[in-house]
Amino acid sequence: MAGGRTRHESRDDDDHDTNLGLNKYPDKLPLGTSVPDSSKDYKDPPPAPMWEHGELRRWAFWRAGIAEFVATFLFVYVSILTVMGVLRTPNKCNTVGIQGIAWAFGGMIFTLVYCTAGFSGGHINPAVSFGMLLARKLSITRAVFYMLMQCLGAICGAGVVKGFQPTPYALLGGGANVVAEGYTKGAGLGAEIVGTFVLVYTVFSATDPKRIARDSPIPVLAPLPIGFAVFLVHLATIPITGTGINPARSLGAAIVYNNRLGWDDQWIFWVGPFIGAALAAVYHQIVLRAMPFKSKSSSKTIASTP
Repeated sequence: MAGGRTRHESRDDDDHDTNLGLNKYPDKLPLGTSVPDSSKDYKDPPPAPMWEHGELRRWAFWRAGIAEFVATFLFVYVSILTVMGVLRTPNKCNTVGIQGIAWAFGGMIFTLVYCTAGFSGGHINPAVSFGMLLARKLSITRAVFYMLMQCLGAICGAGVVKGFQPTPYALLGGGANVVAEGYTKGAGLGAEIVGTFVLVYTVFSATDPKRIARDSPIPVLAPLPIGFAVFLVHLATIPITGTGINPARSLGAAIVYNNRLGWDDQWIFWVGPFIGAALAAVYHQIVLRAMPFKSKSSSKTIASTP
């Protein structure tokens, strides 16, 4: 007992405290513990298995990979054409400019995530797939397959652009990502880490099933914040690296451009996004999602401190 109350007694103020996330006893739960929202009897889905060979026999698995291939193909095709359109015009006032490039990248991600989320989750980015793998939302089998299809899609997207405009493609850099003059390799790496962190953190937040369960009366269109995050990151980092934050997009442009300029800084556009994705996964899963919640059905069994 404490203050004359037993374990199974509850009062309105106790319910209020526990509905705010058990703020009275945050130290009673181990790190990484997550319990349901107070307004929903919500339970986290079980983690994905590390290996799931049975997926290889399912059409849904291959369909998801095809969706990732086509989405990444379209993403790279439209985005590189937009970049080339800005670069080839002498008078930049007659083009969409950097803001238009950022809108093209963000708008395509919004559109393609909306179209493919129901089939593959709409990753369109190896860094996103890597973050989901670390959070145990994907098996290694599916994550590797997604990354492979994303890279193939990016190569094909850049290849079609080069096929349509071979001379301008070669002269205008083929949309390859490089660290701009005046910036160090460290600055480029940092820009890619932080930019990818913003993107993957937004993906986790927008697709969090606990948040969706809690906010179900308020429709949340997940592709919108994800596309907007891509737009904002491009505004910030186009002058530094051209904005990679997507290893498949950077690899596809480098392979098709096939110039030393496209390969010199390629490691930055893989290491940076993967580090950023890992940090976002740790932050969301360990720091944010570890905040305890309780369900209504258990609200009357929270013990007072003896």
